[in-house]
Amino acid sequence: MSRPLLTAYNWSPDKGAGLVRDMRVRWALEEVGQAYDVRHLNWGEQKEPAHRARNPFGQVPAYEEDGLVLFESGAIVLHIADSRPGLFPEDKAGRARAIEWMFAALNTVEPTVWELVIAKIIDAGEDWAEARLPSVLKRLHERLGELSKRLGDSEWLDGAFSAGDLLMVQVLRNLKASNILADYPNLAAYVARGEARPAFGRALADLRAGLTGQSPADWPY
Repeated sequence: MSRPLLTAYNWSPDKGAGLVRDMRVRWALEEVGQAYDVRHLNWGEQKEPAHRARNPFGQVPAYEEDGLVLFESGAIVLHIADSRPGLFPEDKAGRARAIEWMFAALNTVEPTVWELVIAKIIDAGEDWAEARLPSVLKRLHERLGELSKRLGDSEWLDGAFSAGDLLMVQVLRNLKASNILADYPNLAAYVARGEARPAFGRALADLRAGLTGQSPADWPY
């Protein structure tokens, strides 16, 4: 098995907070103890033919290993967890539940989180953004309340830490600046536990070390 190659930007709209989606892949690789290399792109290179061959949507991250080329961070994390020990339980049912939580993080929780990011940051200058905010917050709080109730006093979502927790923590980290998680102390503590993992710290340090470029002037962050 060759050393994986991750493609990411050489800049970060969140100023190195680790909210960009290649952070999910870096963290997963660190959790399973897999060394990797990074190809850094300048802004604009993601839309050029060379990168569109890796990701047809002209986005990052992309992942290459032994002739396999993947895009979409969730699919990449699933591949890493499936091909190396450390992110899935050994039993078949536990693995299925971990995958279930991966899908829940990306398909059920993240859309409500990103509605807030869009309304408050990306489209904040639009006339309709402020008027839309109450309904956005209502949906978000409903979803966070359900997740908080399910987590309860547990350390992780289903037994030991898994790829499901990794993706869920990364999704929830997008809310830290808004202070919304203060309304859900168990979710705030859950995120803090994820961030305290040594693999998370190594991934964040590696991400920050590669930020040598400048953010484009028209980026909304």
